Amino acid sequence: MRSPFSLVDLSIILALAIVAVFGYKYSPLLLPKADLTIEPVAGCDLHKQACHADVPGGGRIELSITPHPIPVVTPLQVSVSLSGVEASKVEIDFAGVTMNMGYNRKTLDARGDGNFSGDAMLPVCITGSMLWHVTLLVETRHQRIAVPFEFEAPVDKT
Repeated sequence: MRSPFSLVDLSIILALAIVAVFGYKYSPLLLPKADLTIEPVAGCDLHKQACHADVPGGGRIELSITPHPIPVVTPLQVSVSLSGVEASKVEIDFAGVTMNMGYNRKTLDARGDGNFSGDAMLPVCITGSMLWHVTLLVETRHQRIAVPFEFEAPVDKT
């Protein structure tokens, strides 16, 4: 009597199981989980100034990206200032809203006194200007805080 499953069928099932296990294990890298998501103060424009968010229960998280306005394919200086929040790690994640622009997450360097900074660069979007969703990920001893920001990057004029 012949088996209802062929070797090809079993190979496909095994491959799907392996993909599912890897996807489950590594999904936090691409889709970080946060214990607390807080919105930045409304009306702030990262193209013009630093923007901040108030942490419930006290504390403040401020993000600055320079130069102004924020260009594409140009080195950017990212600065984060924390007050009332002790962080062990701060990351910034750039994600294209209308087009997947790949993995663009950077761990910022601790500078002391609640300050973190680092360099970053936005890739150019071939279709024109791009709406970017920027998530600041702040890890404390007790929780992971996510602060989402949005801005539109202009068309590269080079």
